[in-house]
Amino acid sequence: MMRRWTIASLVVLVGVVASKQGWAAEAAASPSYSGDFLTRSTLTGDWGGSRDELAAKGVTFDSSITQITQGVVDGGKNGAWEYGGRGDLTAHLDTGKLGLWPGGFLTAELEGNWTDSVNAKTGSLAPVNTNQLFPLPSGNNVGLPDLSFAQFFSRYAGVILGKLQTVTNGDMNEFAHGKGATQFFNVSFNINPILLFIPYSTLGVGTIILPTADPDQAVIVFNALSASGKATTDGFDETSGPIYAASGRVRTGFFGLTGHQVVGAAYSNKAYTSLDQRLGFIIDNQALAKHDGTWAVYYNFDQYLYQPEEGVDRGVGLFGRFGAGEGDPIPLQYFYSAGFGGKGLIPGRAFDQCGIGYYYSSNRNLTLQLPRVTQSFFRDEWGFEAYYNLALTPWMLITPDVQVIGPMQKQQISLSQGPLGGTRINRAFIDNDVVLGFRLQLLL
Repeated sequence: MMRRWTIASLVVLVGVVASKQGWAAEAAASPSYSGDFLTRSTLTGDWGGSRDELAAKGVTFDSSITQITQGVVDGGKNGAWEYGGRGDLTAHLDTGKLGLWPGGFLTAELEGNWTDSVNAKTGSLAPVNTNQLFPLPSGNNVGLPDLSFAQFFSRYAGVILGKLQTVTNGDMNEFAHGKGATQFFNVSFNINPILLFIPYSTLGVGTIILPTADPDQAVIVFNALSASGKATTDGFDETSGPIYAASGRVRTGFFGLTGHQVVGAAYSNKAYTSLDQRLGFIIDNQALAKHDGTWAVYYNFDQYLYQPEEGVDRGVGLFGRFGAGEGDPIPLQYFYSAGFGGKGLIPGRAFDQCGIGYYYSSNRNLTLQLPRVTQSFFRDEWGFEAYYNLALTPWMLITPDVQVIGPMQKQQISLSQGPLGGTRINRAFIDNDVVLGFRLQLLL
């Protein structure tokens, strides 16, 4: 039985709502998987026509494989190149199109990742490879991050419950969003890291309000989720929490061009391990000190500066994010990012994407109070990233990427045996990172 709930950050359901079109989903066009080998939307096509037939009845299956190789070519903690990948399968069912009842939407997602990434080798707080974080950050994992059901009772309101995946369904942005599979690699450009105290996959409930009955125009969300969920567990035995949050997203039309604005807030009263520790407390209590509760507020926007046609998802635009939090247990106190994104800028290359961005995080320093000195470990962090998504076909994308990062971690510490047999503490300062990477994504 679910005993505790958390509110997912930002617009945890904006992606769900926008993709399902609310109560009016019956009128939405079904995706098409047909076409010849080089022009169709997926590698495996329409499965002899059955995939298009299922889509017309409200049942879709979408899958992808994303592989990334990256290396820290200068600075950082370790320059070795690493390779990793992630597979994802998502199924959607629309009860209205299936002829059952209107306004119901079932979502199920299965994903797995393998081998490794360079995330632990940069010294940065922000992982440089978002794709390898899911369903869990390291090792070979398989998880079910999303198994949820949404029901709209009118064109203006609905509810959702189940196991919710909070990354691609939250903090939506036209040019900088997702799991690192199609746009930027660095997590700072895919989600607002001020919200990383919220579980990626967890049990939850929520309400969805569509003020204009069009989810593409405005969405307001109030959610409650379990504070300790994981993609690899069912979450029913978790009792920590809760977190509360609310968010809203609205479409704008400045200069006659497409844009969006998002605002939100989240609060948790969960007991977290504190970033600040005293050696005496640890010795006396045989445990680390706890910190009760945390909070965050956040904002993001995207705005096209040029579109070849009104409303078309092509052109070049500006994006930005801001976040503020308590700084414990997530060390971020303030976060900023901004950049430019482009879609289909070159004639005849409608599926290409590109982006360049900068982020800065103002971090609360982790401290360890020793008998005679207080040791600090963190500093503020900044980073640049640029990528170009080259679509060889609509279903095969190759992406070169470069990142330059001033990492949060000041130094790495190791222990060795001293010349007289004692233990020697070795300190090595961490220089700015230059990280190169290549990504191959196949839409199946």
